[in-house]
Amino acid sequence: MGDVEFREPLAHECDAITELCMRSKAVWRYDSAFMELCRPELTATPEQLDAHYWRCAIVDGAIIGVVELVVHQDTATLEKLFVDPNDMVSGVGRQLMCMAQRHAIASGASKIEIDADPGAVPFYEKLGAHCTGEVESESIPGRMLPKLILNLA
Repeated sequence: MGDVEFREPLAHECDAITELCMRSKAVWRYDSAFMELCRPELTATPEQLDAHYWRCAIVDGAIIGVVELVVHQDTATLEKLFVDPNDMVSGVGRQLMCMAQRHAIASGASKIEIDADPGAVPFYEKLGAHCTGEVESESIPGRMLPKLILNLA
């Protein structure tokens, strides 16, 4: 992997971001029908880019990771954190999450809420998040997801 550049994504990169999110989610071996149900939730739009905190990781001109965070008063919500499957053990996800944490703290948040894919829970726990229960998936009615909280100090 070459040098990683971190920056705000550009509106014309929404399709590339969406496809990255889809590839990253598919690493958990979901079937194509499941993945298509997730597509609306994993789609990046120019309106979201304008309204929320975003950072992407770029290597050799390609987006290999992305984070989206929404801050409302003292609570931030992690909307997206995805890394290309070929780069998942590179530390890019941790770097993106650290950027999101710094933004949340600077914006006055005391915690980050994460509705996690079950497979991603160990990653978030390594960062200090803890499970507080379950929440229903926005993509698949009846599917429950682990809800985690990362307290910001």
